[in-house]
Amino acid sequence: MKSLVQLALDLFDPPAPPRHLNADPGPALPLSEAMAPAQFAHPAANRSILLRHSRVAYHFKRAKRRTIGMVVGPDGLVVSAPRWVGLTEVEAALHEKGDWIVRKLDEMRDRNQRMAQQHMVWREGSSLPFLGEPMVLMLDPRHQFQEAGACFHPRDPGNPADAVHRLSLGLPQHADAAQIRDAVQAWLMRQAKRIFTERLDHFAPRLNVQWRRLSLSSASTRWGTASADGAIRLNWRLVHFKMDVIDYVVAHELSHLRVMNHSPQFWETVGTVVPDYAQRRRMLKDDLLPRW
Repeated sequence: MKSLVQLALDLFDPPAPPRHLNADPGPALPLSEAMAPAQFAHPAANRSILLRHSRVAYHFKRAKRRTIGMVVGPDGLVVSAPRWVGLTEVEAALHEKGDWIVRKLDEMRDRNQRMAQQHMVWREGSSLPFLGEPMVLMLDPRHQFQEAGACFHPRDPGNPADAVHRLSLGLPQHADAAQIRDAVQAWLMRQAKRIFTERLDHFAPRLNVQWRRLSLSSASTRWGTASADGAIRLNWRLVHFKMDVIDYVVAHELSHLRVMNHSPQFWETVGTVVPDYAQRRRMLKDDLLPRW
């Protein structure tokens, strides 16, 4: 069964919209189990199963693939299977990986609860991280005619009273939340393009690769991609993280220009320029960002 199953924790691409499945319904559940409330429920769930005393309602879809895929993402469990694999075999695979599934669902639920507390309120005095440090938003219409429409005031390490960065936005005091959010995002995206370009230029010669094009992504669950033609795509929200984390993601994507998979050879390549990549990778997974 192991050769038939593929697991993932992070949902890199959003699941396909729910659709009616013309597949065999599989064995009927006992009434007591069918009536039990789901402990984990995907919003597009179309099947459910009892795993380790937990009712898991999951989104099941058929796909052009050779393995059974199990992905635990922010919404819950998504299961993909080839058309030639029966539902009995799919459920057998789910039972085999039940401990992993329930553990990851627990972890994702805890993460979602913590993320709910990170909801951003767009107003003067609000704070959000920039390069791993707090940055307070200020409204100052004097900066509206500047090219960037904002002015960044880095904190003074020698002044204990100046504990945070400040971003003065060229907006009037009566600016609404949408205006503030859009202005902050525009500024952060400009910083992202500048910082990512500098770090790509720093790591590319060390990895003996050449990148050709950088584009910014707004994906909610994917931090970066690399194409064989040298195109790099990075999520602009990475600028919320410390530079160590940004460097890991940049090195990760550049390493794909040498090894287009996640084999041991790939991780060895990453390790040549970021030896502590495992620690930085955990920071990327564990640190919570403001919810936009």
